[in-house]
Amino acid sequence: MDAKYDPRSIERKWQSVWEKAKLFRVQQEPERKKYYLLEMFPYPSGKIHMGHVRNYTIGDVVARYKRMRGFNVLHPMGWDAFGMPAENAAIANHSHPAQWTYANIDAMRAQLKRLGFSYDWDREIATCRPEYYRWEQWLFLKMYEKGMAYRKESHVNWCDACQTVLANEQVEAGLCWRCGQPVRQKRLWQWFFRITDYAEDLLVYCDKLPGWPEKVITMQKNWIGKSVGAEIRFPVENREEVIPVFTTRQDTVFGATFMCLAPEHPLVAKLAQGTAHAKEVAAFVERIALQDRSARSVENYEKEGVFIGAYCRNPLNGRRMPIYTANFALMEYGTGAVMAVPAHDQRDFDFAKKYGLEIIPVVKPYGDDPGVDPLTEAYTGPGRMVNSGAFDGLDSNQALDAIASHLEKNGLGRRTVSFRLRDWGISRQRYWGAPIPIIHCDTCGIVPVPEEDLPIILPEDADMLDGGKSPLPVLDYFARTSCPRCGRADARRETDTMDTFVESSWYFERYCSPHYDRGMFDIAATAYWMPVDQYIGGVEHAILHLLYSRYFTRVLHDQGLVKFKEPFTRLLTQGMVCKETVSCPDHGFLLPEEVETRNGDRLCRHCHQPVTLGRVEKMSKSKKNVVDPNVLLDRFGADTTRLFCLFAAPPERDLEWSEQGVEGGYRFLSRVWRFAVDIIETIKGVAPFDGDPDSLAPELSELCKKTHQTIKKVTADIENRYHFNTAISAMMELFNLMTSYGSNAANADETRVMRLAMESLTLLLAPIVPHFAEELWEALGNDSSILRSAWPSYREEALVTEQLLVVVQVNGKLRSKFHVGVEEEDDTIKALALADERVKKFIEGKPIKKVIVVQKKLVNIVV
Repeated sequence: MDAKYDPRSIERKWQSVWEKAKLFRVQQEPERKKYYLLEMFPYPSGKIHMGHVRNYTIGDVVARYKRMRGFNVLHPMGWDAFGMPAENAAIANHSHPAQWTYANIDAMRAQLKRLGFSYDWDREIATCRPEYYRWEQWLFLKMYEKGMAYRKESHVNWCDACQTVLANEQVEAGLCWRCGQPVRQKRLWQWFFRITDYAEDLLVYCDKLPGWPEKVITMQKNWIGKSVGAEIRFPVENREEVIPVFTTRQDTVFGATFMCLAPEHPLVAKLAQGTAHAKEVAAFVERIALQDRSARSVENYEKEGVFIGAYCRNPLNGRRMPIYTANFALMEYGTGAVMAVPAHDQRDFDFAKKYGLEIIPVVKPYGDDPGVDPLTEAYTGPGRMVNSGAFDGLDSNQALDAIASHLEKNGLGRRTVSFRLRDWGISRQRYWGAPIPIIHCDTCGIVPVPEEDLPIILPEDADMLDGGKSPLPVLDYFARTSCPRCGRADARRETDTMDTFVESSWYFERYCSPHYDRGMFDIAATAYWMPVDQYIGGVEHAILHLLYSRYFTRVLHDQGLVKFKEPFTRLLTQGMVCKETVSCPDHGFLLPEEVETRNGDRLCRHCHQPVTLGRVEKMSKSKKNVVDPNVLLDRFGADTTRLFCLFAAPPERDLEWSEQGVEGGYRFLSRVWRFAVDIIETIKGVAPFDGDPDSLAPELSELCKKTHQTIKKVTADIENRYHFNTAISAMMELFNLMTSYGSNAANADETRVMRLAMESLTLLLAPIVPHFAEELWEALGNDSSILRSAWPSYREEALVTEQLLVVVQVNGKLRSKFHVGVEEEDDTIKALALADERVKKFIEGKPIKKVIVVQKKLVNIVV
């Protein structure tokens, strides 16, 4: 070993060794237990950022650890290469999306390899390759055959700048998430997948995902949004039309005094036509179309609407109800129509007050004065039915069922269930995406492309049009084709492309057999590897990507391609990487390299004015509070970078950037290196101690036991909780004890115990700082990679520790005693004291003001 730790040369050496040996290549081995570890794949933006580094480091530790535990580990990587982000970035950089994407893939692959991640690069996929997207075109055809893919005209969020449709989640405060320009409503023909067919199943299985964070489960449930209620049909006065309304409060139907339709509802223009209100209605609809129509934003708008010049009848009491179009009514909820009950819905109440509409209470709180005092706000709780005809006097909860039965008996409505979830619109009016395999023929209508003609290849040599418009509609050699059904030569291809979420909804299955050319994947390979055992990614993907992946897996299940419904057994959503912002009065936000320090003052390099330190927040290019991973790799190396990402915070928590933390990690590795240099020749070739620790001298016994205790703790921290920070802390404690003993082993017991400690520490470090550990492992006299070695085991008898007596007081009076190990942490001692049965009777029902643990000998509880 060299006397000085040189991460650059060591990391280059071992990355070369791993690549030549194809160390990370895996195959199906039915006799071995598999473990599929997957991080969400990136879109090729050009450079990896610290969020990528943290995400992939977490995954790599688990993959390496599981391999050392004997699992056959699949750990692949690829590129979410289609979509608007790549296309817009290419346009901004005056490049072609294909050229931009492939160049970025090459650059990011090199960066990932430099970090030493254990990916099986033979399985690399890029979703923009025809050999990938041909199979989602094939699945589209299968879904179309079964009616699971369909085309309809609908209102969509439209960004003129990006020239495409946006999902509600991509509209932020009325602006496009990508370009920041206003979004408006537009009516377009769109392709949809019937995800709503699986709404109930997706919801039920939310409770069958024990390995998922509760917050993600809750977000999925809320997005699916199941509501149990009734559909009530309101006939339009003097017309044939009927307005169906979904409500969960059919008990309040007698209090419905007006109707509200979403501005996008097809009846708005139809009923307003020819009335004195037609122009006002059209102007209102046009204005609302420019607003963000997501439920989140609509809730914050001032409630407004206009009368459309028509009335409907309340089917239960015949009341004449004016019909309004209102900004708070949404097509995506229920039927797009709201029976407004202002006495029992605050939103309706505010609207009624604003426009002078009738308010009729039909549910009175129990114990309330039966008088008729005017309401000052809506009453939304349960109570006794009033002003409700034959249902007066009933409990409102009982009335829910009674009125539903009455509706069904008299043909006025029915019990039903509604979901917030809407069918998935997959059409994108962009170039850089997978072509939809459909042909439009004036004679035959919509004609699916024959399977033998797949893939429909996106022409990668097409020039982008001004403003980012797709060239596909005007590209004759792509758009013009003959009809496969009747032979007409003037048929045209579908020129919309698929939403990039389609590609990311099945890529994890493709990794199982990425070169398979007879189907989406080799069914046998997928049966062996899937489902993914551990999936890792950001919580920002908690709804759409995960929901669409769950949906697609069900589609594949119904096609007979897979036997499971859920693609991810366990899910880890890692926290963000955060850093303080730094700004200058003249130059705005500054990058770290744009700040200099003089005499302890931080100054702007451009104008030398003092800078202002802002909040610690998520690293972002716009606020320039970013750290380039390449700078870290050049200065400290991959292992130090990995160590910092793991030690600074538990994976699920946000990680706050710290230059001192990175330097501290480098110093630790350097200390271990120097110690190894001093001890290595003494312990090389020596067998590690494997006897009874109590047979050793006291100091040696302590080191031997500490080694076994550390193995147990690190194993538990990685296996059960992914708390790499506490695992690393335990290794540091072991190393400190090793150094306190010294590097001059004088006899056989000393060398064998030191060999045990050094070898164990190296093995425990292997998943975290793999290059560093490989070099130490080789120096210890081993010929094969440390990754081929077994994870260290511990001796139970070596875990027995000295016991301490803990006295428990409540308000200064002795109430109990118990024993703990000397290694027990204060939090554990505190929990044991509070759970002690003799203590409980003195604290039950009383607020605990404080709990004080004194030197692991005394716990004082103050109530």
